[in-house]
Amino acid sequence: MIEIATTHFADKGFAGARVDEIAAATATSKRMIYYHFGSKEGLYLAVLRQAYNGIRSAELDAGLDELPPLAALERLTALTFDYHFRHPELVRLVMDENMAQGRNVGAVAEAKNDLVLPKTKALIDRGVAEGQFREGLDPVDLHMTISALAFYFVSNRYTFGTIFGVDTASDQAAARRRDQVVETVLRYCRADAAPVRTAS
Repeated sequence: MIEIATTHFADKGFAGARVDEIAAATATSKRMIYYHFGSKEGLYLAVLRQAYNGIRSAELDAGLDELPPLAALERLTALTFDYHFRHPELVRLVMDENMAQGRNVGAVAEAKNDLVLPKTKALIDRGVAEGQFREGLDPVDLHMTISALAFYFVSNRYTFGTIFGVDTASDQAAARRRDQVVETVLRYCRADAAPVRTAS
């Protein structure tokens, strides 16, 4: 049921998705959905929780602690990019949640979101200590940069592709862009990179 509900909420947004259509698609009844989830909002929260839990679980299971810092950062960046590309429903759900000014995302804190920044900080600290990362990296900035580069390739797939006439949907296009994103992030973090400008 969650998988089908995810498709409906991702395609139509919270406001546009209808519980009766979800019930029909799952061969169940509205009454059963309300029994298990309490309300349309409860079903949506379950969908949002699973969506966030999916990417967080992928990050936590990536074995980053077993790799040297630069290799771990490369794996994390590539994994994040690939996950967004393979799960456009996550991107659409997050876009809809932002349209609602983050109304519901705070209620899914148990979806391992609270582990993101500590894990990122631990990776940064290890990279700096081993001389692979430059000083001054901020875990919020790094997470935002990786997420933004992965997110944009999916969120703007149709507008960017139409305006500029480029392929943004094929596996080949994704692989090419993933390599660029990984290189961008590594160059931003490497200890031997050129100094980063600061606001004056």
